[in-house]
Amino acid sequence: MPVDPGLFAIILASAVLAALGATLLLMIPARGRRGPAPVLALDQDPSGITLLFDGTTLVDATPEGRALLAGPSLRGSAWDRLRAALEPRFPGLEGALLRLPAEGTILLAAERGAGPRRMALRLEFVGGLTRIRLTTPQSGPAPSVDTYCSLVDEAAELREMLMAAPLPIWREAEGGEVIWANPDYLRLASEKMRPEEEVGWPLPVLFPSDSTARHGRQRLDRPNGGVHWFDMAHRDMSGSRVCFAMPADAVQRAETGLRDFMQTLSRTFAHLPVGLAIFDGQRQLNLFNPAFLDLTGLPVDYLSARPRLAAVLDALRDRNMIPEPRDYRAWRKRLAELERTGIADTHDETWSLPGGQTYRVSARPHSDGGVALMIEDISTEMTRTRRYRADLELGQSVVDALGEGIAVFSASGQLVMSNDAYGALWGHDPSQRLAEADVATLSEHWKGMAPPTPVWHQIEEFVAARGERTDWETDVRLSDGRLIACRAAPLAGGATMVAFRTLVPGEAAGAISAEAVARRA
Repeated sequence: MPVDPGLFAIILASAVLAALGATLLLMIPARGRRGPAPVLALDQDPSGITLLFDGTTLVDATPEGRALLAGPSLRGSAWDRLRAALEPRFPGLEGALLRLPAEGTILLAAERGAGPRRMALRLEFVGGLTRIRLTTPQSGPAPSVDTYCSLVDEAAELREMLMAAPLPIWREAEGGEVIWANPDYLRLASEKMRPEEEVGWPLPVLFPSDSTARHGRQRLDRPNGGVHWFDMAHRDMSGSRVCFAMPADAVQRAETGLRDFMQTLSRTFAHLPVGLAIFDGQRQLNLFNPAFLDLTGLPVDYLSARPRLAAVLDALRDRNMIPEPRDYRAWRKRLAELERTGIADTHDETWSLPGGQTYRVSARPHSDGGVALMIEDISTEMTRTRRYRADLELGQSVVDALGEGIAVFSASGQLVMSNDAYGALWGHDPSQRLAEADVATLSEHWKGMAPPTPVWHQIEEFVAARGERTDWETDVRLSDGRLIACRAAPLAGGATMVAFRTLVPGEAAGAISAEAVARRA
């Protein structure tokens, strides 16, 4: 059957159109299709941070991935926001994306973090699409969006606390450059600049890198001439160092004041003639002055080694600087108990040394368990005291050798001394109780041994009189019939001597009236 040319043309045109339509369908880009692309983006796992890009166009993303791109500080397209969010943690991201079509799969480790907390970025090129997944090497996919938001909030709170810290905190790179600083550090940096200057990038270095590498106190000079002091500390991190400068102005002032005070004490102690050794609460020598060296003869290098109190006492004993007690161990133990307990009692001794020297030794306990040991050379004082006592004994011997009974009163009327002849005459020795013997007391004794007479009252008035006085003498008949002569004479310093002498028959001193006594007084 002959073919209709018109029908054949229609069939041929339909076939050509069908072929052209199929060709056009095959030429439509993948992003224009609808199909299983989301399954490819999520890879059957819609959790974690996963994003799918066709070139630089976002095709699909998990909710966590979209939350990552929605950061308030990110700007630009989805591709630009992704790079801005990930490049600070993954510095090699740009080069990896360029190599990805050739390599197919690239795994990047985060620059910061350690162990299971260190994030990893998995880049895959599948079917012309770029899939980016944020994971942890040991725990699989990254946290969910809730966990991620919690981490973001926690990071913001930590940053806020660092910014509000009342001390300079900064971060240094390996080369010593300051790559981050809190407001307190920036305030100190602005103080060191001229008024027309401002703090900019790079941030100024206030403390040299070698000083922050050590724990110690650093000085920071201020433009107005003042000084800031800081106690430095640092913590090394991966590829950087976090530094802390704790303000220490008050501590520095206190330490300076204490050091000046100790220097003043040391200079004062250096001029003291008393040997001084101070032992701390650990029973070790903490301070001594030159006089302690001179008096003890101990070597300076031995004392500089801070020996204990017991060791110092043993060293003094070895040098015969301590009089040997009957029980040396018990004596030393008593001092050790005083040192350890820090009781309020003091320990005083007098050491008579074989060389003729005499030391006064005092141990003063402190409340913290320490002890101050003081040694004073009292050899001259003891010699003077012995000489004084010898003079007193000699004077007393001379007075006792006199035949007159003598009683000496001070300006206040107190009995100072009497002799043997006085005791024999009046039948008592008032020198045995000088503290209770005065002119009034002795006058009562005299009255009891004689008939009433105004002489005893006149003697009391003469002893109490002030100004220029003239000695006088009279006689008194005692109750036992003896006749005695009474003589009153002024002495130096307002003192008065009253002398009594027994008269033999026919001898009389001649009585005088009270008016004459008063006139002479």
